[in-house]
Amino acid sequence: MDHLDKLENRAIHILREAYSEFGNLSMLWSIGKDSTVMLWLARKAFFGHVPIPLVHIDTDYKIPEMIEHRDRLAREWKLDMIYGQNTTALKEKQTFPDGNTTRIECCQKLKTAGLKNTLNGNWPRYRMNHNTGEYEIDKNTEPYTGVIVGVRADEEGTRSKERYFSPRDRNNDWDIGDQPPEFWDQYKTDFAPGTHVRIHPLLDWTELNIWEY
Repeated sequence: MDHLDKLENRAIHILREAYSEFGNLSMLWSIGKDSTVMLWLARKAFFGHVPIPLVHIDTDYKIPEMIEHRDRLAREWKLDMIYGQNTTALKEKQTFPDGNTTRIECCQKLKTAGLKNTLNGNWPRYRMNHNTGEYEIDKNTEPYTGVIVGVRADEEGTRSKERYFSPRDRNNDWDIGDQPPEFWDQYKTDFAPGTHVRIHPLLDWTELNIWEY
């Protein structure tokens, strides 16, 4: 068994553990390389079927072919595909391309606020109806308390302090000094009600591992 096989097996184990332990679970899919590897791993973990809703934050500035790719795979693989966006900021043209905010403010509005309010159910979510192949308003507004993301420890310094199962408070704030220990394959998955948990199946992968895989 080579290094990639070991990384794959651990990621699959974590995905299955997350699915068995968290009731309201979702997985972020940015359509980038890391989260697409994670989607493929999820298909392997559950024998071709992905039983976890996929969430994409649509800034409305993605390359059109990316959205076409997302929706084509969602239809072909029968993915439970959901997207959310900051429709207010887009309608009011409170974006950098419109010249009304800085780049950082634009990112905070379209990505950070879009992500937070899509996960907590405060803003509308749009879910693919596989009978029609189109998106409809999602009637489920319950917050996702467990979220699988494609974070890697080698991306930057603070991410090297993450755990596979990393708790946040009710405001999604992360306390770097209050992370549960993870020894060998023993992961803490029992958290107090209201705790938001991020799950990181790719934590030990490097960027080179991603491309090799």
